[in-house]
Amino acid sequence: MTAESGRAEQALAPAGPAFRHSGRPGGEPRDAGRPDGSPGASGESGRRLSRRFPVITRDTARPEGGGRAAPGYAPALLRQWPLLAVLGGVAVGLLVVALDAFRAGTAVIGLSLLAGAVLRWVLPEVGMLAVRSRFTDIATYGVLGFVILMLALMAQPDPWLEVPFLDDIVHFTVR
Repeated sequence: MTAESGRAEQALAPAGPAFRHSGRPGGEPRDAGRPDGSPGASGESGRRLSRRFPVITRDTARPEGGGRAAPGYAPALLRQWPLLAVLGGVAVGLLVVALDAFRAGTAVIGLSLLAGAVLRWVLPEVGMLAVRSRFTDIATYGVLGFVILMLALMAQPDPWLEVPFLDDIVHFTVR
């Protein structure tokens, strides 16, 4: 098998785990050099599954839990409802901020991100709300939501929440 015919065969082969290559030059499968051409234990195609990573990555893996949140026959808006719920909450928070209620709007934004962390933790499939691994998404949404909520509650003048040691830190570093 020449390198050119190996590349052509590789381009025509369907993608999937049954067509993984061993990473040899020209994309030859691991057992391509059998003299009798018998498929052996690897299946009818004569290709053997490889546990090695391919030399060239052709696709990216979907994040854990990144499947549809509703069946495939459902409309697109219904399939992505977790992401739309979080984005809707953030949009409402921004609208409240624009209507001159800074503290309440920022609190709504922080609570929306915390709700996104809870959705990512509880639901097995969250659609496009899944960006990275489940742990990283929960940590990111949770920390950002908590920090934004705390900043909203501690905003001056007349904060709704006072944390004495943070006031001392600000007094020591800024004033």
